[in-house]
Amino acid sequence: MTQTIPMLHRLADTFPCFRVLSEEDWAVAQPHIRTFPAGTTLFSNEDAARYAVFLLDGTVRISTATEAGREALSNRLAAGDICAMMVLSGLSERDYPGTITAETEATALFVTKSAFLRWIGLYAPVRNAVFGNILDGLIRMGSLLSGKTSMPVDLRLAEALLRQTSESQPVLRITHRHLAVELGSAREVVSRILARMQKHGWIETGRGWIAVRRRDALTDFVGDPVTEKEKASW
Repeated sequence: MTQTIPMLHRLADTFPCFRVLSEEDWAVAQPHIRTFPAGTTLFSNEDAARYAVFLLDGTVRISTATEAGREALSNRLAAGDICAMMVLSGLSERDYPGTITAETEATALFVTKSAFLRWIGLYAPVRNAVFGNILDGLIRMGSLLSGKTSMPVDLRLAEALLRQTSESQPVLRITHRHLAVELGSAREVVSRILARMQKHGWIETGRGWIAVRRRDALTDFVGDPVTEKEKASW
């Protein structure tokens, strides 16, 4: 607890609604902070039975299992976002249905589940912020699902590579399987598209990483206003 107290000021900067909490509230919540390397599991069903989690730094993805047993991307969170499934499953006393995985190195604060649910009931600033954040998350989730169905996989893959890399950080640490989960596609399809991109010299790939070498080519590919039939032959 002593080492965590200085970090609570940082939490209040990221989640201003928590400024209403007293030292007693924090003590009961048993807060602790952990940092997770990219690619590791940050929060799962077992964790959700005891804790609530708040992202202080980095980005994470939330995945769930479909009826067919395939992993599917449900949402992505950045610092200051709150997992809607965590809140709703806690309030409804149902099992948490997802897994949160760090996309980048991620730092998160954990508090007891019972304390967090108590805060929602007692403090209007916490309650309003939590449900407002959930609404924003549901809107983003709808956009994500809409994008999965309205764009071809190769365009969504190119967009994902551009979004998750930059000129200064061109290497993305991710497997073909996790990319497929994010795009709502099959690993074999994603691997074939990546192989074509590598053949064109747009990217390089290795075990667990993809490096963008031609951002200009990927950008042109995403923005080129040709028909889907023409793009399918690239």
